[in-house]
Amino acid sequence: MNAMRQIHIEKVTVNIGVGEAGERLVKAQKVLEMVTGQKSVQTISKNVNRDLGIRVGMPLGCKVTMRGEPAEEFLQRALPIRERRIYAYSFDKEGNMSFGISDYTDFEGMKYDPEIGIFGMDINVVLRRTGNRITQRTVLKRKVPKSHRVDRDEAIQYMKDNYEIEVVE
Repeated sequence: MNAMRQIHIEKVTVNIGVGEAGERLVKAQKVLEMVTGQKSVQTISKNVNRDLGIRVGMPLGCKVTMRGEPAEEFLQRALPIRERRIYAYSFDKEGNMSFGISDYTDFEGMKYDPEIGIFGMDINVVLRRTGNRITQRTVLKRKVPKSHRVDRDEAIQYMKDNYEIEVVE
Protein backbone atom coordinates (compact mmCIF):
# COMPACT_ATOMS: atom_id res chain seq x y z
CA MET A 1 0.00 0.00 0.00
CA ASN A 2 1.15 3.53 -0.76
CA ALA A 3 2.61 5.19 2.36
CA MET A 4 0.62 8.38 1.69
CA ARG A 5 -2.67 6.42 1.75
CA GLN A 6 -2.14 4.94 5.21
CA ILE A 7 -4.51 6.17 7.91
CA HIS A 8 -3.20 7.12 11.35
CA ILE A 9 -4.48 8.72 14.54
CA GLU A 10 -3.71 12.43 14.42
CA LYS A 11 -4.90 13.17 17.95
CA VAL A 12 -7.12 12.01 20.80
CA THR A 13 -8.88 14.72 22.81
CA VAL A 14 -10.36 13.94 26.23
CA ASN A 15 -12.86 16.52 27.49
CA ILE A 16 -14.80 17.02 30.72
CA GLY A 17 -17.51 19.68 30.63
CA VAL A 18 -18.35 21.04 34.08
CA GLY A 19 -20.39 24.11 33.17
CA GLU A 20 -18.89 26.34 35.84
CA ALA A 21 -15.61 27.56 37.26
CA GLY A 22 -14.51 26.80 40.80
CA GLU A 23 -13.97 23.70 42.86
CA ARG A 24 -15.70 21.25 40.46
CA LEU A 25 -13.47 22.43 37.59
CA VAL A 26 -10.33 21.92 39.69
CA LYS A 27 -11.50 18.39 40.56
CA ALA A 28 -12.24 17.65 36.90
CA GLN A 29 -8.74 18.78 35.95
CA LYS A 30 -7.30 16.49 38.63
CA VAL A 31 -9.31 13.56 37.21
CA LEU A 32 -8.08 14.24 33.66
CA GLU A 33 -4.48 14.41 34.81
CA MET A 34 -4.87 11.11 36.73
CA VAL A 35 -6.45 9.31 33.76
CA THR A 36 -4.25 10.66 30.94
CA GLY A 37 -0.99 11.44 32.73
CA GLN A 38 -0.82 14.86 31.07
CA LYS A 39 -1.55 18.40 32.22
CA SER A 40 -5.03 19.62 31.29
CA VAL A 41 -6.09 23.04 30.02
CA GLN A 42 -9.33 24.89 30.73
CA THR A 43 -11.92 25.34 28.00
CA ILE A 44 -13.28 28.88 27.84
CA SER A 45 -16.77 29.94 26.68
CA LYS A 46 -16.96 31.91 23.45
CA ASN A 47 -20.68 32.78 23.56
CA VAL A 48 -23.11 34.31 26.02
CA ASN A 49 -26.04 32.25 27.29
CA ARG A 50 -28.11 34.26 29.73
CA ASP A 51 -30.41 31.33 30.59
CA LEU A 52 -27.46 29.29 31.87
CA GLY A 53 -25.59 32.29 33.30
CA ILE A 54 -22.62 31.87 30.96
CA ARG A 55 -20.47 34.85 29.97
CA VAL A 56 -17.72 35.14 27.35
CA GLY A 57 -14.34 34.08 28.76
CA MET A 58 -15.83 31.99 31.56
CA PRO A 59 -14.11 28.61 32.17
CA LEU A 60 -16.57 25.75 31.51
CA GLY A 61 -14.49 22.60 31.44
CA CYS A 62 -11.09 21.10 30.77
CA LYS A 63 -9.42 19.00 28.10
CA VAL A 64 -6.26 17.12 27.25
CA THR A 65 -4.98 16.60 23.71
CA MET A 66 -2.70 13.63 23.07
CA ARG A 67 -0.79 12.79 19.91
CA GLY A 68 1.41 9.92 18.80
CA GLU A 69 2.20 7.02 21.12
CA PRO A 70 0.40 8.39 24.24
CA ALA A 71 -2.79 8.81 22.18
CA GLU A 72 -2.71 5.21 20.99
CA GLU A 73 -1.96 3.89 24.48
CA PHE A 74 -4.85 5.89 25.96
CA LEU A 75 -7.22 4.57 23.29
CA GLN A 76 -6.11 1.01 24.09
CA ARG A 77 -7.11 1.66 27.73
CA ALA A 78 -10.39 3.48 26.94
CA LEU A 79 -11.94 1.08 24.40
CA PRO A 80 -12.22 -1.92 26.78
CA ILE A 81 -14.37 0.24 29.08
CA ARG A 82 -16.93 0.35 26.27
CA GLU A 83 -16.38 -3.42 25.75
CA ARG A 84 -14.85 -2.51 22.38
CA ARG A 85 -18.33 -1.65 21.07
CA ILE A 86 -18.85 1.69 19.36
CA TYR A 87 -22.11 2.82 17.81
CA ALA A 88 -22.07 3.61 14.08
CA TYR A 89 -23.38 7.13 14.75
CA SER A 90 -20.17 7.81 16.72
CA PHE A 91 -18.34 8.19 13.39
CA ASP A 92 -18.81 11.38 11.38
CA LYS A 93 -18.44 11.78 7.61
CA GLU A 94 -14.86 13.09 7.93
CA GLY A 95 -13.62 9.94 9.66
CA ASN A 96 -13.60 11.22 13.24
CA MET A 97 -14.92 9.14 16.13
CA SER A 98 -16.42 10.25 19.46
CA PHE A 99 -17.65 8.30 22.46
CA GLY A 100 -18.27 8.90 26.13
CA ILE A 101 -17.27 7.25 29.37
CA SER A 102 -19.65 7.69 32.28
CA ASP A 103 -17.16 7.44 35.16
CA TYR A 104 -13.40 7.79 35.48
CA THR A 105 -13.25 4.85 37.92
CA ASP A 106 -13.95 2.50 34.99
CA PHE A 107 -10.30 2.94 33.95
CA GLU A 108 -7.97 0.22 35.18
CA GLY A 109 -6.19 1.19 38.40
CA MET A 110 -8.52 4.11 39.25
CA LYS A 111 -10.29 4.03 42.60
CA TYR A 112 -13.28 6.09 43.67
CA ASP A 113 -12.33 9.12 45.77
CA PRO A 114 -15.26 10.62 47.74
CA GLU A 115 -13.54 14.04 47.70
CA ILE A 116 -13.55 14.10 43.89
CA GLY A 117 -16.92 12.52 43.11
CA ILE A 118 -18.04 11.12 39.75
CA PHE A 119 -16.85 12.63 36.47
CA GLY A 120 -17.62 11.33 33.00
CA MET A 121 -15.70 12.34 29.91
CA ASP A 122 -15.94 12.59 26.14
CA ILE A 123 -13.22 11.09 23.97
CA ASN A 124 -12.73 12.33 20.40
CA VAL A 125 -10.42 10.57 17.94
CA VAL A 126 -9.26 12.32 14.75
CA LEU A 127 -8.06 10.08 11.91
CA ARG A 128 -6.01 11.47 9.02
CA ARG A 129 -3.78 10.37 6.18
CA THR A 130 -0.17 11.47 5.84
CA GLY A 131 0.10 14.80 4.03
CA ASN A 132 -2.65 16.64 5.89
CA ARG A 133 -0.10 19.25 6.98
CA ILE A 134 -0.66 21.17 3.72
CA THR A 135 -3.86 22.61 5.25
CA GLN A 136 -2.02 24.11 8.25
CA ARG A 137 1.34 25.23 6.89
CA THR A 138 2.13 28.93 6.40
CA VAL A 139 3.70 28.79 2.95
CA LEU A 140 1.77 27.32 -0.01
CA LYS A 141 -1.33 26.39 2.01
CA ARG A 142 -3.60 24.01 0.04
CA LYS A 143 -6.76 21.98 0.47
CA VAL A 144 -6.69 18.20 0.80
CA PRO A 145 -8.34 16.59 -2.24
CA LYS A 146 -11.56 14.67 -1.58
CA SER A 147 -9.94 11.41 -2.65
CA HIS A 148 -7.26 11.80 0.06
CA ARG A 149 -9.61 12.54 2.97
CA VAL A 150 -10.66 9.80 5.37
CA ASP A 151 -14.36 9.00 5.01
CA ARG A 152 -16.70 7.29 7.46
CA ASP A 153 -16.38 3.76 6.04
CA GLU A 154 -12.58 3.91 5.94
CA ALA A 155 -12.49 5.13 9.56
CA ILE A 156 -14.74 2.29 10.69
CA GLN A 157 -12.59 -0.26 8.85
CA TYR A 158 -9.37 1.21 10.32
CA MET A 159 -10.74 0.98 13.86
CA LYS A 160 -11.97 -2.58 13.29
CA ASP A 161 -8.61 -3.71 11.90
CA ASN A 162 -6.29 -1.95 14.38
CA TYR A 163 -8.32 -1.88 17.62
CA GLU A 164 -10.63 -4.90 17.22
CA ILE A 165 -13.77 -2.87 17.88
CA GLU A 166 -17.31 -3.94 17.04
CA VAL A 167 -19.42 -1.29 15.34
CA VAL A 168 -23.06 -1.50 16.46
CA GLU A 169 -25.66 -0.17 14.03
